Amino acid sequence: MTSRPSSRASHSVSVRRPFPLSHGTTTLGFIFQGGVIAAADTRASAGGLVACPAVHKITPIHSHLVVTSSGSGADCMLWERILTREIRLYQLRHKRRLSISGTAKLLSLMLHPFKGTDVCVALTLCGWDKLIYVCSDGARLQGDIFSVGSGSPYAYGVLDRSLSWSLNKEEAILLAREAVFRATHRDAYSGNNVDLFHVTAEGWRQRQREDLKEEYYRDMEKRV
Repeated sequence: MTSRPSSRASHSVSVRRPFPLSHGTTTLGFIFQGGVIAAADTRASAGGLVACPAVHKITPIHSHLVVTSSGSGADCMLWERILTREIRLYQLRHKRRLSISGTAKLLSLMLHPFKGTDVCVALTLCGWDKLIYVCSDGARLQGDIFSVGSGSPYAYGVLDRSLSWSLNKEEAILLAREAVFRATHRDAYSGNNVDLFHVTAEGWRQRQREDLKEEYYRDMEKRV
């Protein structure tokens, strides 16, 4: 006669980490007269460790939409891939792209069942005329400016001071670079390089990745 396994043995036992792996980032997006600017740092952190200095936190979804990501790196990459697939399937079925608002609603509906779980995702959808923030509990917010991550308070300080609708393209790019630079200088979980995308009615364009250490030294020279 075989013994029946206990109920405790039949369930997987969750193992707690010996210490919490805090993570952080700095991502931002804002609307101006020339379209939408999306910018982010490139440091992936796990507690006090720099897991990777050169990750991509801005992902093109289609020709007129990019997404900035904050939260768990694995969760963000998974949901960006799912979103890209669903948008492509919609385009194949209906012979047109899903709108930015429709994309945000779709993402919110997909994430809502995971509310209260360990899924940690905060995505900002940056279309050429619209900015919508969606997080892992299904919340969906539309606005003219968003900054997400542990470095966002520092980025907001720069953006609130200088952002205006009348900025030209070069002024908007300089503002986004400075916002990310200031955040990475003060926030331990943000750093390394800056990625920047400019989204217009013609599509998105990616600016060449820049090393923020050089920005720091240029800033110090100005103060001398």
